[in-house]
Amino acid sequence: MARLRLVAIAGTAFLCACGRAPVKFTDQNPFAAASTLPYQAPPFDRIHDADYQPAIEEGMRQQIAEVHAIATDTAAPTFDNTIIALEKSGALLRRVAKVFFALTQSNTDDTLQQVQTDEAPKLAAHNDAIYLNDTLFRRIKSLYDRRASLGLDSIKQFLVTRYYKDFVRSGALLSDSDKAKLRELNKEEATLTTDFQKRLLAATKAGAVHVTDSTRLAGLSPAELAASHEAAAGRKVAGWVLPLQNTTQQPAQAELTDRGVRQQLFEASTTRAEKGDSNDTRQVITRLAQLRAEKARLFGFPSWAAYVLDDQMAKTPAHAIKLLTDMVPASVAKAASEQADMQALIDRQHGGFKLQPWDWQYYAEQVRKAKYDLDESQIKPYFQLDTVLQDGVFYAANQLYGLTFKERHDIPVYHPDVRVFEVFGPDGKAIGLWYCDYFKRDAKSGGAWEDTFVDGTGLLGTHPVVFNVGNFTKPAPGQPALLTWDNVTTMFHEFGHALHALLTTVDYPRLAGTNVPTDFVEFPSQFNENWALYPAVFSHFAKHYQTGEPMPQALVDKIKRTKTFDQGFATTEYVAAALLDMAWHTLPTGPLVANVDSFETAALTGFHIAVPAVPPRYRSTYFAHIWGGGYSANYYAYMWAEVLDHDAFAWFTEHGGLTRANGKRFSDMILSRGGTGDMAVMYRAFRGRDPSVQPLLEARGLVGGRK
Repeated sequence: MARLRLVAIAGTAFLCACGRAPVKFTDQNPFAAASTLPYQAPPFDRIHDADYQPAIEEGMRQQIAEVHAIATDTAAPTFDNTIIALEKSGALLRRVAKVFFALTQSNTDDTLQQVQTDEAPKLAAHNDAIYLNDTLFRRIKSLYDRRASLGLDSIKQFLVTRYYKDFVRSGALLSDSDKAKLRELNKEEATLTTDFQKRLLAATKAGAVHVTDSTRLAGLSPAELAASHEAAAGRKVAGWVLPLQNTTQQPAQAELTDRGVRQQLFEASTTRAEKGDSNDTRQVITRLAQLRAEKARLFGFPSWAAYVLDDQMAKTPAHAIKLLTDMVPASVAKAASEQADMQALIDRQHGGFKLQPWDWQYYAEQVRKAKYDLDESQIKPYFQLDTVLQDGVFYAANQLYGLTFKERHDIPVYHPDVRVFEVFGPDGKAIGLWYCDYFKRDAKSGGAWEDTFVDGTGLLGTHPVVFNVGNFTKPAPGQPALLTWDNVTTMFHEFGHALHALLTTVDYPRLAGTNVPTDFVEFPSQFNENWALYPAVFSHFAKHYQTGEPMPQALVDKIKRTKTFDQGFATTEYVAAALLDMAWHTLPTGPLVANVDSFETAALTGFHIAVPAVPPRYRSTYFAHIWGGGYSANYYAYMWAEVLDHDAFAWFTEHGGLTRANGKRFSDMILSRGGTGDMAVMYRAFRGRDPSVQPLLEARGLVGGRK
C-alpha cells in the first residue's frame, strides 16, 4: 500500500520533544539543509535519534512563520504569493518528517516510539494552526472564487480547488466553538493512533509462537526451519520462533502438519491484541471510532465514512458498500465449495474433525496438490528474490517504460538489509533513487508499503527518492531468499506504487506522485501485479536458483491453472475486512461500542459474510490499515482499484500487451499525472469508457470467462 500523507502542506510530520532536556538545533544538524547526497537522499550515516526532535521543532517554527507571512501579506492574493508560497513552505519540516516516519514504521526503537507518543498531539495542533487560520483561508477562498477569471491553466485551477477543499475539509468553515472542539478531537485522535501503532507492534512481537521441540514444526522446509531458529536466536531464546505476520492467517499454516501448532499459531494471531494487557487495543479502537463519528458530525456528515468518501472516487459509503456486498453471494458460495472440497479430503483421510480456520491453509495446499499437482515447495526454488527483482520487476518496467536500474553501494542506508538503486529513464538520464527493504524484523510494522524520502516536483526542482518495504521471511545466513508466489506479486504490487512516484512529471507537491484519492492510489500498484505472470516477464525471471534453468512449462501451466484457486476464500476474507471497516466507520455519534467481538460478529452477520471458516483478513483489534495506516473507511479501495486494474489490463491485452507504446500511453495518461485532475475523467480518457467490473469477476473466477 502507499503510505498516506498526513499533512498536505508540510508532508507528514510529528513535532518531537522527548521528555529530556531539548537538544539545541544548529546548522550541524543533518536536516538543517538539503542533503548533499545524490537526489538529496537522506544522510543515514549522519542521522541519530537525537537529531529528530530539534530539527522538527525548528521546522515547525519555521513553517508557522512562513504561513504567518503568507496570511498577512498586504498584497492582494495571487496564485504565486499564496498557493505557490504554501507549496514551498515547511522545507525543513518536510525533510525530517519523511525520514522520521519512514523509520518509525520500518526500523523503530524505544526512543522513536516515545517521540511519537509524546508529540502526536503537537502534530495535530500544528496542522490546525495552518488549516484553521482564518486570515490564510480568506486568501485561498478569494482565489477559489475567482479561479476561472485569473488566467490560470487547468492544473493551476485544480490546485487552487484542491487547496480550498483541503481547508474546508479541515474545518475552515466551522464556527469558533466547533473549531475548538475539532482541535481537541484531532489531538486525541493523533494520540490514540500513535498508541494503537505502538501497542500493535508490541503485541505482534509478543504473539510470536515459541517452539522448543522441532518435531512440532514438521512440514517446514530446512530453510524455513533455519530461519525460524535464527528468529529465536535473535530473541535470545532456545528453539524456534514463528513470528506473526500482520494478517489473520499465517503462512506457516499451509505447511505445519501438527494441527495443534496450527491452532496455536492461528489463535496467537487472532488474539494478539486482546489479552487485557498493555498491548490490548480494544479501548483504543472503540474510542477512535467514536471520536471520528464526532468529527464527521462537526463537518455535517452522518458518519466518518460519509465524510471520507465525499472526497474519493466512490463518493458515498453506499457506493462502496454496494461494490462489496454485490460480491458477497458469489464469493461466499465459492468459499463454501472450496470448504466442501477440503472437508471431503479430511474425511477421506479419516481426520474425524470439522475444518476450522487454522486448517484452511493446510488443506487448501493439499487440495491444490491433488487437484493441480502443484506444491508451493516446487515453485519457490524458481523465485529467488534478486532474480525476481532484477529479471522480473525491473525487466517489466524496462519493457513498458524504458527504465533501467543500477545498484548504488555509496549511498548510506538505515539498515543493512536495505538496498539502493539509481533509476534511469528511456533517454538514459537519471530520474531518481529507489530503496528496497524486504525482510521482516521485530522493529518493523507488518505488511508492505511504499513512500518517499523526497517527492519529485518541478516547482522544488527535486527528483523522486522512493522506497518499498516488505516483510518477507529472512533466510538464515548463507541461504537463498526464496519467495512464495504471494511474495512475488507483492514485489510487483509495491513497485507499481514506486512507478507512480518515480514517473511523476507534476510541478506541485500537493498533486505529485501518489497524492491521489485512496481508491485510485491502489490502481497503479494492482495493475502492475498483472505483469508477474505475463509470459514474456515470467519466463525471464522464473529460473531455478541453483541451475538457472527456466521453470518447466508444465509447472508454469499449473500455476496458471491455479490463478482462480482458493479465490472464494481470498475474496471473502478481503470483503469481510472491508465491510468491517465500513461497519466501524458508518457508526453515528453515540456511546462507545461495548464489546468489540460482539460488534464484529453482528456486522459480519448483517452483511451476510459471517463465514466461521473464513475470518476477515484483519480482525478489528489488529486492523492497522484503518486505525493507524490512513485507510479508515477506505479499505474498500483495494477492490475499487482492482476493477480499474483488470479493466486497464484488458485494454493492454486488446492492444498488444507488453509494448513500449502501450507503456508510454499508460505513463503519459496515468502514472506521470499524479493527482492533477479528476481521477474518473483521467481513467475514462485512457480507457475510452468507464471501467467494467467484468474483467475483475473473470480474473477471480467468480463468473465465467478468462481463466
